[in-house]
Amino acid sequence: MAGKEEDKKQKKSKSAAVCGYPISIFFIVVNEFCERFSYYGMRAVLVLYFKYFLKWDDDFATTIYHTFVALCYLTPILGAIVADSWLGKFKTIVYLSIVYTLGQAVMAVSAVSEITDTNGDGAADNMTVHIALSMVGLILIALGTGGIKPCVAAFGGDQFEDHQEKQRSTFFSIFYLSINAGSLLSTLITPILRAQKCGKSSDSCYPLAFGVPAALMLVALVVFIVGSKMYIKVPPQGNIMVKVCKCIGFAIKNRYRHRSSRFPKREHWMDWAEEGYDKLLIAQVKMVLKVLFLYIPLPMFWALFDQQGSRWTLQATTMTGDFGLLTIQPDQMQTVNPILILLLVPIMDSAIYPLIAKCKLNFTPLKRMTVGMLLAALAFVAAGLVQIEIDKTLPDFPSSSQSQAKFINMLDKPLQATAGENDLTIQPFKASEGYLTFENDLDLITPEANFSFALNSSSRYTVVIFPDGVSKDALQFPDINKKPEQGNNEIRFLSGYSSLLSITVGSLSFGNVTSNNMSEYRSVPQGEAKFVIKDDSGNECTYDLTLGFGSSYTLIIPSTFTFGPTCKDSINAELDISPNSMHMAWQIPQYFLMTAGEVVFSVTGLEFSYSQAPSNMKSVLQAGWLLTVAVGNIIVLIIAEAAKLPEQWAEYILFASLLVLVCIIFAIMAVFYTYTDPAKIEAQFTDMEPEDKEKRKSVEMAKKDRRNSDSSDDDEEKRTQTRM
Repeated sequence: MAGKEEDKKQKKSKSAAVCGYPISIFFIVVNEFCERFSYYGMRAVLVLYFKYFLKWDDDFATTIYHTFVALCYLTPILGAIVADSWLGKFKTIVYLSIVYTLGQAVMAVSAVSEITDTNGDGAADNMTVHIALSMVGLILIALGTGGIKPCVAAFGGDQFEDHQEKQRSTFFSIFYLSINAGSLLSTLITPILRAQKCGKSSDSCYPLAFGVPAALMLVALVVFIVGSKMYIKVPPQGNIMVKVCKCIGFAIKNRYRHRSSRFPKREHWMDWAEEGYDKLLIAQVKMVLKVLFLYIPLPMFWALFDQQGSRWTLQATTMTGDFGLLTIQPDQMQTVNPILILLLVPIMDSAIYPLIAKCKLNFTPLKRMTVGMLLAALAFVAAGLVQIEIDKTLPDFPSSSQSQAKFINMLDKPLQATAGENDLTIQPFKASEGYLTFENDLDLITPEANFSFALNSSSRYTVVIFPDGVSKDALQFPDINKKPEQGNNEIRFLSGYSSLLSITVGSLSFGNVTSNNMSEYRSVPQGEAKFVIKDDSGNECTYDLTLGFGSSYTLIIPSTFTFGPTCKDSINAELDISPNSMHMAWQIPQYFLMTAGEVVFSVTGLEFSYSQAPSNMKSVLQAGWLLTVAVGNIIVLIIAEAAKLPEQWAEYILFASLLVLVCIIFAIMAVFYTYTDPAKIEAQFTDMEPEDKEKRKSVEMAKKDRRNSDSSDDDEEKRTQTRM
């Protein structure tokens, strides 16, 4: 016994070294920073990876994104049970961190575009490999990040002795600061990594964007293991969640067994567990169930909140991120949330709440949570209004029964033409203004000749009229019929030059463009683009074009083009799709409302849950709280798949309306909720006089005898039913 006490003292002395704080907590804080960097960094670019690398549409990308987030918040229950019942917190963190690191590595490998096509079946099988690896990686990550979530903070708290309450409180502040720091930095950095060019044909570097988080997760694992000998490792002592579930199950089963009228009714249905469980535990379970009942409407808040990483990021891809000295990527707009959290939390605590208290308003926790839900609904109304304005700036693309065409005159004189019922006058080496819409095939009448073109529905075309003797027919070229992706610009060249031209911009090549022909589209990022045009003789011309976000151009090189100092002046840039004109700054109000709602709702909700939970069941309510996040993401899947609204703004308003409805229900539930003091209730069972305890013991013995008698009666009843 003395040896054990000595070992205990030795363990504690190892971890108490710097300014009264255990050295071990520094390993835990660094581990948490790296892990949160890894998770949020990967998640920041995830929906764009689905859309632009795996080529999924917006709805399916959103569905898989929220499925992944839901899994991340379902697995903490599994992690808590494993840690408390079998492995202990330390081993659980280590083993699941290994799984986590493997998942991040698999995600990085899945994004490598040069994965070998072993079947020889081409791109389709190649993409199947990418998708399969991505799904395996995400499952491993969800298991890892969710499994360690309930363990790391609690493991950090285990490092302190009872007299270090102040240091423990400071540790948790530093711990949560490391979470926000990791989230903020990763959300800033990984979109920059994604925007780099890597590989032969990719205009985004997802292997790098996933690889750096994988490396940070490996660092987190190594740092955590390095501190192993310094940790105080509390052995598993049984999981309270399992005990609570068994108690509830026993009460339900016992109530069902004794459903006949000869058994008197009890004040609460949990009282039916008295035959098998202690009254203190039953009272604690009652308090937990009372709070969990209030949790029922809460998932709707998270259904809106987590769309910041999916729908709102996709919305940002249709906007411009030019802030002057700084250019923001669509996925970097998510950094507004952690920045505002760091600003709003102290403002709320030191200014807003004290001001409300001075006004003598009873702003209870449940009222705060109600306000938070309303703010989130307003955020989605703001997002809907922004989407309406974005839709006004989008091109009018052809419907399923229509096609569109525009015309380019490569003659050295103005061209009079009739396209369907439209009369056109097109200047030399210029395009007609805007696209014309056609219900059927196109008949083009010019002074030189008449042409007929078959146009596919929902498609856009450019029809080019060349000089006599060059082509007997005008040529039609397919155009893109959607906004360029990721805010890039789709550029192509039309050459009337008499010989072959080689055209590049940076490391991107348009190939060799032949005379009287059109190049393929190439995606060029925002900013100053320098196009280098060369011929077979080595002559060179540089053409500069300032590009915004999401535009499309056809650059016309006329037959009169000559190399020289003024060569660029003869090149005409025809705008096919206008650049994004709505600025990403318009998303800031919706982010502000959502973050304000999060601060009022989430922080208050956690405090409320902690204050209303029994002393030994804080983890049960924490698991319940995380479960509401998972259910919220499942709600997104259901609504996104069921609603199928044609307009995105309508979906935003639908979510806002549903949250307002749920908010009303929650407000009514809050009115009937009675705040309790768990310590006082627990004291009723723990501070009894000796004679009360003796009496209680006698009562329990009597109940045991009655239970045995009831069991005999039940057995007799079963035998009777069998005979019948």
